[in-house]
Formats: sequence, structure tokens, C-alpha cells
Amino acid sequence: MGAFIPVISLLVVATLGLAITRIATVALTFTGLSRDLARFQARSAFVGVGFTTVESERVLEHPVRRRIIMWLMLLGNAGFIAAVSSLLPVFMAAGGSAASFLVRALILGCGLAVLWGVSVSKWIDRQLSSLIAWALKRWTRLEVWDYPSLLQLSAGFTVTEIEVAEGDWVAGKSLVQLRLGDEGVQVLGIRRAHGEYVGAPTGRTYIRRGDTLVVYGLVEYIAEINQRRADAAGDLAHQQRVHEQARLLEEQHKHDRSDTRNGEAAPRPADG
Repeated sequence: MGAFIPVISLLVVATLGLAITRIATVALTFTGLSRDLARFQARSAFVGVGFTTVESERVLEHPVRRRIIMWLMLLGNAGFIAAVSSLLPVFMAAGGSAASFLVRALILGCGLAVLWGVSVSKWIDRQLSSLIAWALKRWTRLEVWDYPSLLQLSAGFTVTEIEVAEGDWVAGKSLVQLRLGDEGVQVLGIRRAHGEYVGAPTGRTYIRRGDTLVVYGLVEYIAEINQRRADAAGDLAHQQRVHEQARLLEEQHKHDRSDTRNGEAAPRPADG
């Protein structure tokens, strides 16, 4: 039985390693990383291989991510090196029958195969991720989001302010009248001239001269709205942008419906 202890130890450490990287992956997604990138960075840091990508620089610039990566490196080095080292005497020592050697190798191979199956199972991944996310939200405070990545600010989108002056197209209208959402621009908040802040304004919220709008959208869309005047040309520019946005959305919907039909229409086997 003693000869199997190192094999069992390695399997236990591998299981713990899988659990640790899963927890770290979910924790990293809480900071704004995509799931694929979070999984890669967690595994890279844990095994100490490949953590030299451009994305790793973004990870290390974030304080919460940096702490997660640091713990992954420490746990990975402390666990796997010791576990692999404990196997060497078992497989390298002289003596013992060939059958005993094969049994140990078979147990190790089967155990690693099971762990590999668990690691690539999408169903298990969803269940574990949901459980880990619930636990992290309940017992930790990791909701420190990387807003530039989360809002895709590097892809042409931005969060900025529009100061409303007299004669601006947006002045003197409610948000439902402006229909900025139909142009692809969202109003996140309004800072009134006297200092009051209106967060997540509704369609009935009125825009006054002297207000400052906090908006999110494509840079060129926001810049055009900021320069738009309250005249016939401003109304025409609004209508053109709404029609353009509606056309883009319709094209996207057609593309999505086409993808759905292609995915559902599986080829039927030929008769005979």
C-alpha cells in the first residue's frame, strides 16, 4: 500500500489544482476579464508556464488580479513540484515486480484521465462555476471591475461627458423625446447645474441647459450629438442616425436568424 501513496498524492494534488484554477478563473472574471482569458491566465500562473503574453501586463496592472495571480503562483509551485518529486522514487527505485509497476502506472493514468475528462466537461464547468461564483459573492468582495475592458473602450466605445449649452439639440427635451438609444448612445447619468446627480435616468427625465450628460457609445456618434444644434439640420441628423442604426440592427438580426437556421438544419442521412 505504501508504494501507492505517492500516486494517490499526485492525484489529490492534481484535483486540488483543478479546483484552485477553477476558483481563480471565476474570481478573475469578476474583475472584468473574459472567461477564456481568465482561464488561460489562471492556468498559466498556476503551472508557471506561458505567463508572458501581452494580456498578462493588463492582469498585473490590476491590484485584485495581481493578488489572485500571486496566490496561484505560490500554490502551484508549492504543490506540484513536491507531488511530482514524490513520484520519482516510486518509478525509479529498483526492485519490485513488473506487474506492480504496471498497476501503479495504470492507476495514475486512469486518475489523470478522469481529471482530464472533468476539466473539459462543459456541464461540470457550468455547475462548478455557478457554485464557485455563488460562494465568492457570498464570502468575498471581488467585484472590482476593469471597466475599460468591460465596456470595450478599446474598440471605439467611450464613456464621456456632454455639457449642455443653450441652443444644443438635446436641451429642453426629455430622454424619450431625444431617443438617443435609437442612435446607439446611452445616457448613464445626468449632473445638474446645481450639483444634483441623476443616476440611471428614465425616459421622463428632462435635459436642461447647464446639465452635464454622462454618456456611453461610439466616439463618432457622441461627437456628432455634442455638435448638433437645435434646428432643422439637427433634427435631420437625428433621423438619419436613427435610420442608420435601425438598418445595422436589421442586418444583424438577419445574420443571427441565418446562423440559427443553419445550426438547426442538421443534414439528414441519405436513404439506403
